[in-house]
Amino acid sequence: MLILASKSPRRRELLSLITSDFIIKTADIDETLPAKIAPDKAVEYLSRIKALPFANGSNTVIGADTIVAKDGEILGKPKDRNDAFRMLRLLSGCCHSVFTGVTITAPNKDITFSVETKVKFFELSDKEINEYLDTDEPYDKAGAYGIQGKGSLFVEKIDGDYFNVVGLPVASLKRKLF
Repeated sequence: MLILASKSPRRRELLSLITSDFIIKTADIDETLPAKIAPDKAVEYLSRIKALPFANGSNTVIGADTIVAKDGEILGKPKDRNDAFRMLRLLSGCCHSVFTGVTITAPNKDITFSVETKVKFFELSDKEINEYLDTDEPYDKAGAYGIQGKGSLFVEKIDGDYFNVVGLPVASLKRKLF
């Protein structure tokens, strides 16, 4: 049985590009990161602690987590509108990294890896940011934006896997999964 250990509807949709034969399971876990952890190691750590509650030796479990990082600062999901505004202002006109960590546990496999995609935003006006914050889109996403939605209007260019920014590096995952 293949288990996706993630609440993300985007990950569910992306995993279905690889297979439709999976179920969703999630556990309440403490996502507090160790101090001074690097962004790539942070997502690897979080993907692993999401997968481990369902790793029983007979199932294949996929855990994943995505963060945005700018100049070493990890930008998770915004706490509120002010936090979302701060994040988008920080990303405005700049290049940042999106990291997704993935853990695969299976009877004869235990892999944790991360993928980095570089994203460059156009310069954003306060008006643009506030109009975006008036939507529901930014509040449940790392870095306060969704590249697959209206947040795409901020993106000048990307370097790397687009689906990684959405929340699951499907091409890399498929090659490691099977």
